Amino acid sequence: MLRIHFTNADLARTRVAPAPDPLWEICASLHRLQSRHGRWAYADWHRAARTRLHTTGLTHTLRTLLLPLVPRAMYFPDFLTPPEAVEGLDAGLEAILAAPKRRILDEVGVLACTSGAPAWAPRLAESDMRTELVQAMRAYHDAVIGPHDDRIRARIEAERSARARAMLDGGTEGLLQSLGPALQWRRPVLHADYPEDRDLYLNGRGLLLIPSYFCWGNPVTFGDDTLEPVLLYALQHEPPRGTLDGDLGSGTPLATLLGRTRAAILRTAALGATTGELARATGVSSSSASQHATALRDAGLITSHRLAASVLHTLTPLGAALLHANPPTSTPPRPAREPDQDRRHQPPPSAHTR
Repeated sequence: MLRIHFTNADLARTRVAPAPDPLWEICASLHRLQSRHGRWAYADWHRAARTRLHTTGLTHTLRTLLLPLVPRAMYFPDFLTPPEAVEGLDAGLEAILAAPKRRILDEVGVLACTSGAPAWAPRLAESDMRTELVQAMRAYHDAVIGPHDDRIRARIEAERSARARAMLDGGTEGLLQSLGPALQWRRPVLHADYPEDRDLYLNGRGLLLIPSYFCWGNPVTFGDDTLEPVLLYALQHEPPRGTLDGDLGSGTPLATLLGRTRAAILRTAALGATTGELARATGVSSSSASQHATALRDAGLITSHRLAASVLHTLTPLGAALLHANPPTSTPPRPAREPDQDRRHQPPPSAHTR
């Protein structure tokens, strides 16, 4: 059990990472290749990854360099997941190259004492060996994570949308209470399933929550308590989803393509909306909104995720691209005729009240 102790200052400084962390995702995906736990959630990715690793000639590198450093065990070196990676893969890999030699040797020593380090691991303190490691991590990312970047980003954006709602409803404590069954908030301590019994005192530093596509089961944090505290936690695995910022346009071309109601529902889902919110925004019944959402989900334009007693709908990358391609106009004309499916779900004029 991991117990994370918060002060009021820590609650004020708790936040959610703005984007997927590529180095944490590399390490978590390496764990997925070493375990059958949760394989159903990653079956397509697992097959594609195996194929890509073979065709790119990375299988040997995976077995001899990457997996020995990131065993599916209680510990792997903290320098492999520097905070700079929040700025992107390049920044994270540069931070690995710049890691102090003493720190690398210390963390390799911890790995040797916990799950066993390969004999060559101390050589990572040398710049040449670290360069080889960084090149391998980049090649691995390009081969098996990069092709799924849209899906991963869509899921992380959807998770951020859900956590934002939890914070708006209940503050930081509402956010912590909403993180899922592996994490339990009992003020002032966040309890997490963990492979060892451990207490982490934040002492005013706050906590960075990092939602992860490839994390499965218990969350993960740094082995070194003196580092800025982070907690990597698993998403609930459902179809991918995304979101959209910026001008959503008038929806005139979309109305011609999808029907006015369905186009309006797609626009409403851009920033995340429950079924009830879709219904209120478009002036249809909840059952009609649900049917339209199902049609958009089946077309790959939105995805849906249960949030407490509601269902939250957000865009997929395809849905976001469709809205981005819909330029705004000042006075959208009404289409001469809407699709029959759309007309069936429109309530009669007498049902509208102000």
